[in-house]
Amino acid sequence: MNFFERQRQVRRLSVRLVLLFVLAVVGIVVVVNLAAVFAFNATSADPGQLTGFVVLVTVATVVAIGLAALVRTLALRGGGGKVARELGGVPVPTDTTDPELRRLRNVVEEMALASGVPVPEVYVLADETAINAFAAGWTPSDAAVAVTRGALRRLNRDELQGVIGHEFSHVVNGDMRLNIRLMGLLFGILFLTVIGRGLARAGIIGGARPRGNNNSGGANPLALVGLALLVAGYVGVLAGRLIQASVSRQREYLADASAVQYTRQTRGIAGALKKIGGLSDGSELTSPKRDEVGHMLFGEASRVSWFATHPPLVDRIRALEPSFDPAELRELAQRWSAAPPSGRQEDIALGLAPAGPAGGQGGGAAPAMPAEGTLVRVGPTEVLGRVAAPTGTAFTHAAAILDRIPQPLLDRARSRDSAGPLLLGILLSADPSVRRQQDAALAERHGRDLAQAAGREADAVAGLHPMLRLPLAELAFPALRDRPDAELESLLAAVFTLIHADGAIDVSEYCLSRLLLAELAESLRPDSRWRPDRRTLTDSRSAAAHLLAVLAQVGHTDRAAAETAFQSGVAALRPGTTLPYAPPENGVLALETAWPVLDRLRPADKERLVAATVAVISHDGMMTVPEIELLRTICGLLHCPLPPMAGHGTG
Repeated sequence: MNFFERQRQVRRLSVRLVLLFVLAVVGIVVVVNLAAVFAFNATSADPGQLTGFVVLVTVATVVAIGLAALVRTLALRGGGGKVARELGGVPVPTDTTDPELRRLRNVVEEMALASGVPVPEVYVLADETAINAFAAGWTPSDAAVAVTRGALRRLNRDELQGVIGHEFSHVVNGDMRLNIRLMGLLFGILFLTVIGRGLARAGIIGGARPRGNNNSGGANPLALVGLALLVAGYVGVLAGRLIQASVSRQREYLADASAVQYTRQTRGIAGALKKIGGLSDGSELTSPKRDEVGHMLFGEASRVSWFATHPPLVDRIRALEPSFDPAELRELAQRWSAAPPSGRQEDIALGLAPAGPAGGQGGGAAPAMPAEGTLVRVGPTEVLGRVAAPTGTAFTHAAAILDRIPQPLLDRARSRDSAGPLLLGILLSADPSVRRQQDAALAERHGRDLAQAAGREADAVAGLHPMLRLPLAELAFPALRDRPDAELESLLAAVFTLIHADGAIDVSEYCLSRLLLAELAESLRPDSRWRPDRRTLTDSRSAAAHLLAVLAQVGHTDRAAAETAFQSGVAALRPGTTLPYAPPENGVLALETAWPVLDRLRPADKERLVAATVAVISHDGMMTVPEIELLRTICGLLHCPLPPMAGHGTG
C-alpha cells in the first residue's frame, strides 16, 4: 500500500469513525430516553406530550455530547505537544547532553530527515516505567513524539529506532489526525458518565423526593436519571472501545511493517515487543488518561480491556518473525525478573554507542555527498513509491546528513536564540543583487540587527551542499517552536518578506522559503478542521498548469525544450490531453495562490500531480541533485513527504 492509497484508507476510516460515533450517540439517546420516560412517569402522558418530552431529552443529550466533543477537540488544537503534556510529558531539550535523552533526540532527528518531515517535538513520560510511545498532532508540522522513561531505560538503540519508526509511520501517513479526532469524539460519548455520576450522587444525597411530586413509587427522579446516564455512559464506553479497536488494530500491523522498512531490520521492533512481553511492567501506563489515548500508543495501555486496541503481542511478533515461539517470552520473563535489561549497556555491548557519557549517533563514517552535477535516474513511478516510504538507505542518508553538517551549525540550529536567524540565513538568496534587496527589506521591516544576524548565518551556510540546506532548516524546527508565539509570528513575517523582497528569487529558493513558511504557520496554528472540501484536478486545472509551466520555464532557457517538458507533465497529469504552454508573467510568485488549491486535491489526483511534477523536472528521465531537492520541497508543500533520494541509480 503506497502513501496515496493509505491516504484514501484514512479518509475511509474517517467516514467509518463518524458513522460509528453516530451509532453510539443513537444508542446513548435511546437509553437516556427510556430512563427519562420511566423516571418522570411520562408513559401515562398523551402522545403529543410524550413526543415533545422525547424530543426535548434527545436534543439535550445530543447537544451535551456534541458540545463535549467540540470543547475537547478545541482543547487539543495545541497539537501533539498538548497531548503529551496532558499525559505528564516533559520536553526533551534540543541541546540536551543527557546520554539517554541525546540518543532519543538523535534517533528522532534521523528518522525525521529520512522521512522528509519536520523534526517533531520530543517528550519523555518521566513517571512511566513501562515501555510505550505515541505520536500525536494534526500535521507533521505540529507533531510530537513521546516515549516513556521505561522505553529509554530498557530499549537499546536498534529497538528504540524500531519504536520511533513505528510512530513515524503514523506521522507521515496521516494517522495522527484521525487519532486526535477520535480523542475528541470519545470524550463526547463518555461525558455523560461524568454527568451521571454527579446527578446520581446528588439524587442519593438529596434523599426524599421534591414536595408535590405524586410519583407513588417514591423514587427520586434525579437519582434515576443519574443512574440512567451512568448506564448510557457505559454504553458509550463500550462503543468507544469498539471504535478504538476498529480504527487502530490493522494500522498497528502496517506501522510495524513500516518500522522494518525504515530500519532495514526486524530485530529492533521485534526486540521492543519482546521486552514488553517479558518485563513485568509491560506497556501499561499509570496515567488516568491512558484509555483516552489507548488507540494511539505503541502498546496496550492496560493489561485488561474489553476490546483490545492493538493486535495480540504474539501475533505482532510473529508477523515480524514467523518462527517465533511464545515460550521465549516466558524464558525472558524469568531471566529479566532478577536483572532487567539496560538499553544503554546493550548499546555498548553491541557497539551501538561509546562507553563515554554523551554517545554519538551510532552511524560510523559518513559516505560522501554526491556532487551537484551528479545525474540520478528517476521516474515518476519510482518517486511515487518512495513518498512517505523511507527505506533503510534513506535512513543511512539521514545519518550521513547529520554527520556532514558542521557541528557549529548543528549547535545553532538546536539553540532557541540562534535558530531563527539561521533559518533566515538559509533562505537568503545566493544571487548578490537579490540578497541586497532581501537584506534591505529585512532591515526596513524587522530591524537592522536581525538583518545582520541573518547575513552572518547566510555566509556560514554558503558552502553547504544542496542536500544539507533543507535538513538543517528542519533541524531548527524544535528550537523555533519553543519560542513565544509573538516571536514566531515575527519570524513568519520575516520569511514572507524574503519571498516577496524581489521577483527575481529563483524557484528553488522560493519553494524552500514557502515550505518553511507553511510549516511554521501550521505549527503555530494547526488546522484542526475535518477537511471535507477535497478538490479534483478538473476544478484545479489552472493551478496545476501554473505549477508545471513555472517548473518548465525555470528548467530550460529554450522555449521549445520548456514546452516539451511542460507537455510531458500534462500527459502524466491528464493522459491524452494537451494544455497551452503559458508561463505566468510573475514567475514563481504566481504559485502563491496555487498551493492552497493543490494541497486540497484528493489523494488520487495529488498522486497524478506529483507524477506530472516529476515528468517536468526530469523529462529526460534524469535529475541533478539540486533538482531532486527542489522536488522534495514541492512534495513537502503538497504534504507528500519525500525522503532523501540522492545516491540511487546515479549515472
